[in-house]
Amino acid sequence: METAKVVIIGSGPAGFSAAIYTSRAMLKPVLFGGLKSGGQLMNTTEVENYAGFSEGIMGPDLMMSMRKQAEKFGTVIKDQYVTAVDLSARPFKIWTNLPNGQDPEDFANKATPEEMQASQEAIKQNEPAILAESLIISTGAAPILLNVPGEHEFFARGVSACAVCDAAFFKEKIVYVIGGGDSAMEDATALTKFATEVHIVHRRDKFRASKVMVERVLNNPKIKVHWNSSLKEILGHKVVEKVKLIEDGREVEYPTQGVFLAIGHKPMNDIFKGQLLIDDHGYVVTRQSATAQGVELAKTSLSEQGLVQFPSMTSVEGVFAAGDGVDVRYKQAITAAGQGCAASLDAERWLEDQD
Repeated sequence: METAKVVIIGSGPAGFSAAIYTSRAMLKPVLFGGLKSGGQLMNTTEVENYAGFSEGIMGPDLMMSMRKQAEKFGTVIKDQYVTAVDLSARPFKIWTNLPNGQDPEDFANKATPEEMQASQEAIKQNEPAILAESLIISTGAAPILLNVPGEHEFFARGVSACAVCDAAFFKEKIVYVIGGGDSAMEDATALTKFATEVHIVHRRDKFRASKVMVERVLNNPKIKVHWNSSLKEILGHKVVEKVKLIEDGREVEYPTQGVFLAIGHKPMNDIFKGQLLIDDHGYVVTRQSATAQGVELAKTSLSEQGLVQFPSMTSVEGVFAAGDGVDVRYKQAITAAGQGCAASLDAERWLEDQD
């Protein structure tokens, strides 16, 4: 059975950056990228905030360029999903098979945590696909969608899950933000710098966001709130043109050029539950996580000089994590790439210490 010094799970900016660094370090990484490699940027159009591209670059082009760069230095890329892992001892065991009759896409994107857990024992009856001396997790996160008509059809054509990424494309336009938490407040405020009108659609009669953010939104003359309302449908021809809302029990249509989904992201970490420290929101905890759990983990790994050793390491020695499946705050392609770099450097130095 093949044993790799470094196995990387995930093929977004974090995964490919980790692959570039570990392959240049002659560690011969094996990267499992799923059936559709590239992460969330494969569903975006022009990316203008990734340093080095003054004219912008299409999301899929950026990711394919990263993939080619990783392959150039020797990364072995397998377009398969990792379906189970055993992190109880080194070398770590990694499986890619599925129980008979299961569809890989459904398993990766639709299976509940309970369904995934139920599949683990059956999967592990088979021989692992590979053994890993170290592991870098970069499985990312996916935006939580409402599954209303038009949502998938117009994604990246007026529908977005990242105002920081896409706000500048909506200059002097009317946009709608769906949600009522801190993310929705942040997105709405960011959009006011560009859009002429920003509408927030919230299903309750008050926001659940922090008080200071709520006050900022309610005092902004560009923002209008639709209380006790929900999004029923997104309408248009080629691009978004209207939204259909349910307001106080009746259907109403409004013109718009943009719909921003701000109801959260789901980290894709279910297969690691029970084996790694994962927080209540589903994020893998590392020694540099910006949470109380991350701080506690960091305290246990201080050097004599008071420095956190291997900051990207998780609660399991030899397992590192990077990207949107870890990042509770920024969730940007460029920060994910930076974290992937850090995880690869930590893995390289940690492996050297084991020899």
